[in-house]
Amino acid sequence: MRKFWDSIAEKISRAPRWAVVIGKVIASLILVMLIYVVGTSASAVYDFRAPTPFSGPDIFNPYRNVDTTYGWKRAALHTHSKVEGIFNECDFTPQQICDEYAKYGYEVVHFSNHNEHTQHPTEGEVKIYEHGYNISKLHVHVYGSEGVNIFDPFIPLFDFQRQFKLDMLAKDADIVQLNHPRRTKGIDKETLQRLGGYQIIELSGVIEEEQREWDWALSAGRYLFGIYTDDMHFLDRTAAVARRSTMLNTSSESYDDVVATLRDGAYYSLYTPDYGDGDKEIKRAMNLTIPRIRTIGESDGDIYVSFTEAADSIRFTGQDQRLLHVVYNSDTASYKMHEEDSYARITAYFADGERIYTNPFARYDAEQMSSPMDVQNHSINITLTIIYNIVVLAIVVALGYALYKLIRRW
Repeated sequence: MRKFWDSIAEKISRAPRWAVVIGKVIASLILVMLIYVVGTSASAVYDFRAPTPFSGPDIFNPYRNVDTTYGWKRAALHTHSKVEGIFNECDFTPQQICDEYAKYGYEVVHFSNHNEHTQHPTEGEVKIYEHGYNISKLHVHVYGSEGVNIFDPFIPLFDFQRQFKLDMLAKDADIVQLNHPRRTKGIDKETLQRLGGYQIIELSGVIEEEQREWDWALSAGRYLFGIYTDDMHFLDRTAAVARRSTMLNTSSESYDDVVATLRDGAYYSLYTPDYGDGDKEIKRAMNLTIPRIRTIGESDGDIYVSFTEAADSIRFTGQDQRLLHVVYNSDTASYKMHEEDSYARITAYFADGERIYTNPFARYDAEQMSSPMDVQNHSINITLTIIYNIVVLAIVVALGYALYKLIRRW
């Protein structure tokens, strides 16, 4: 082995000076990158609660505080706008985006650019941003933080790293929302049945295995509200605008009113097709006549809903994505939750391709908690946390020492 390294050293000594310099620069950059990757993997280690379906004598009704005088305001809560710098992901200003969405009947538009707060045309700086530098696209909406948290595990390999990120962001936030889980590398059924500490999950637009990620979490006893968003980057592409929206029972578009509604659960999600297939006039006209929820609630275990027009089918989905009940060609439906039903959410399918998703009704014990969200999903394992971070520190020190020795030899 020694002869091998001696031969390598001899070859390097014979190499041209420029080749040696380039090699050392590349080696230094690799070491710096490794230090960054390992350093950002520092994390608490958790004991996760085993998947446990919702149970209890009471039924949590997310629509308990709906105010019919407000109506349902159509909202876009995940839109990107033009920003300064090299990381711009949209070529349109906030004012242009608000104006365009208004043509489709939207009354609430907020911006969530990556790792920065954005000035709203009328509301001032809205404290919402999308957190995430990592290569796995583990992106999180952070509502209400004073600043932008710059720490992020660059390669989040383990669920405890993902949980650490959620908990870290939640300390300075009104709400934490997990974005596009189906497109996030490393997010699977086991992960979603473990993670907690966030309140909202972004729903998938893919109808195959529809909303399976949401049901994975709900079936494990992780109560989450669902939200639909365009995740808009391209305002000039009609197929990317006014497709997935959130219908809020809120009095205004102000940040405080929107967040209060999101925390309470008084909203539902709406999918609309790309009406007109590129014809903006048709699309705008059709978007102004979308189906809406008229009434929704729960009474003595009966979940009920009515719509402004008849749906092709109204489906009640429960534990492990099981179909609990279905009603065809009607504008109303109801379902009596049985004792063994841990939760039920409603999906309505309409003739022109629209889909409506409600937040879930779930069992809980009202004497023990205010909502099913109050369950403690995880706790820090102190011993494993110390051991894990000592290993991380040791690797960082070793890599740093190697970088130091390399630079010294220049």
